[in-house]
Amino acid sequence: MIVRQLQTGLFLLCCLCLHTIALAEVKPLPIPAPPALAAKSYLLLDYDTGTVITQKNPDEKLEPASLTKMMTAYIVSFQLIHGDLSPDDMVHVSRTAHGMKGSRTFLEPESMVSIRDLMYGLVVQSGNDASVALAEHIGGSEEGFVSMMNEMARRLGMEDTHYENSTGLPAEGHLTTANDLARLARAVIKDHPELYKLYSIKEFTYNGIKQKNRNTLLLRDPSVDGMKTGHTEAAGYCLVASAKRGDMRLISILLGARNEQLRSTESIKALNYGFRFFETVKIAEAGRKLGDIRIWGGQQENVPMAVAAGHYLTLKTGQAEVLERDYRVTSSLVAPIAKGQKLGMVSFRLDDQILAELPLVALEPVEQGSFFRRVSDSIKRMLK
Repeated sequence: MIVRQLQTGLFLLCCLCLHTIALAEVKPLPIPAPPALAAKSYLLLDYDTGTVITQKNPDEKLEPASLTKMMTAYIVSFQLIHGDLSPDDMVHVSRTAHGMKGSRTFLEPESMVSIRDLMYGLVVQSGNDASVALAEHIGGSEEGFVSMMNEMARRLGMEDTHYENSTGLPAEGHLTTANDLARLARAVIKDHPELYKLYSIKEFTYNGIKQKNRNTLLLRDPSVDGMKTGHTEAAGYCLVASAKRGDMRLISILLGARNEQLRSTESIKALNYGFRFFETVKIAEAGRKLGDIRIWGGQQENVPMAVAAGHYLTLKTGQAEVLERDYRVTSSLVAPIAKGQKLGMVSFRLDDQILAELPLVALEPVEQGSFFRRVSDSIKRMLK
């Protein structure tokens, strides 16, 4: 009986030891390599941080096809925001605009159409006629508008982009890159949120003709809420897509896919990879108190500190839990202290790598204290 109990005890002990060893050996699953997408060039990035998750040939200059209309729409929206245009302004449709080939809104020649309808035709239907009508109205001619497009590209840092027209129809020298399109996409979402809403509209009817948005991801994935497709024989099939899941927004740029189906499936593949294995983490919130710091010779002994601006990081899933935060505060801070005055730095580290360093500032002012407070604190400082 005793032998049997000892055997049972040893068996349980062995099982416990084996279980402990097994638990000790369990590690988080490694993140797989990003998928290789069937396209000439692509890029996947986090909207909030600009961090690139995966890319291929992001600086290769390629024809953008109708992705060009993202810039056309951006300039129209820019003028609407600054009061140079109104959505109800009426635009004359020239015979040149009416005669544009390719995708169309089916505008009638010599008709008057509102800026609002032309924007729907431009963004949702990718109408070349709507694009030229808007360009002629704003720039005096399409050529004049194109000069505005190229200037705006310079302002946005799109240094490898050059436009020859407002539509994206093939033209020598009409080129951009995935990197530049990412800059433009981020600018649309950040600067012109009302314009960005147009990119999620699934269909638009004009002149009795209903046309669906060519971005089929709007129907396939509810997290996708924009942006724009493009296609010519030379450019192949292109797509800029943006999706938001939870607090994370990703932007996918894909240029030169072989067919319409591939540009959608490859874009979804990229987005799913990014959302599954990465996360956007807000590591600091502007104005949120992080602690107090001693002030000498002031009307009060401490002043609350915070970071001046919020900051996000793109991290692999699970890394946020082991992110370390270090403070380096200026020693012997003496009143007066101004609100917003730099007090030190806070750094965020992962293992031995510093991912971000942000200035710490005073959340409120500290006036100089009385003569006796200053003398008392001066003595304390020397003793300290």
